[in-house]
Amino acid sequence: MSKKRRLKRVLRDGRTVIVPMDHGVSKPIAGLEEVERILKEIDGIVDAVVLHKGVAKRVDYVNEMDMGLIVHLSASTCLVEPNEKVLVTSVEKAIKLGADAVSVHVNLGSKTEKEQLRDLGIVSEICDDWGIPLLAMVYARGEGLNERDPELVKHCVRVAYELGADIVKTAYTGSVESFAEVVEFAEIPVVIAGGSKKSEFEILREVAEAISAGASGVAIGRNVFQAENPKAMAKALRMIVHENASLKEVII
Repeated sequence: MSKKRRLKRVLRDGRTVIVPMDHGVSKPIAGLEEVERILKEIDGIVDAVVLHKGVAKRVDYVNEMDMGLIVHLSASTCLVEPNEKVLVTSVEKAIKLGADAVSVHVNLGSKTEKEQLRDLGIVSEICDDWGIPLLAMVYARGEGLNERDPELVKHCVRVAYELGADIVKTAYTGSVESFAEVVEFAEIPVVIAGGSKKSEFEILREVAEAISAGASGVAIGRNVFQAENPKAMAKALRMIVHENASLKEVII
């Protein structure tokens, strides 16, 4: 199967709603106690989920779901230095688990930036060899850095583009004007992260703004699986991303 065909499992119409649920390695957080229940609620609504290999291997519903599977290859914990990501599995293992794509996290400005850049570059080549799409999650997260700074976000998406990623997930800059400049800086789809838990209005407002600025979608985890109604939040995101619905139309 070619990379283009697999990408269609994630980018259904050139846009995508991805729900990452890979947070449990960093630290156990609310909402991940019942991964299978959440997967069942959002399946058929979102385009793909991001899971670590152990969850993909042990949660039975993963083999039944219609949405795409993205296996996350890197990790860190909050106990030492959360910004220092390391590879914890391989592209080949992800393929064996039935992945439609893989993802790698890179924090520019961290103490191990050079190792993370090396890993991203190597993984992108392996993905090309196997025809597997690569989602690069790239942020400016070093001492004294503001990860929403437009110039830093431009740098993040450019790094992902130049090192061979097929999709880049990064921080929203906070305004339509500045994010429109970010999107123009990479010839690959740009999706925004949800970040820390926000009000439903705030997260939906950011998504609507990002889409109007030219973003190709979202990769939002906590603001979906920690929502009072994950299914309703997933539907609202889908309406904005795939149907160009306005914020007023989707307030839940």
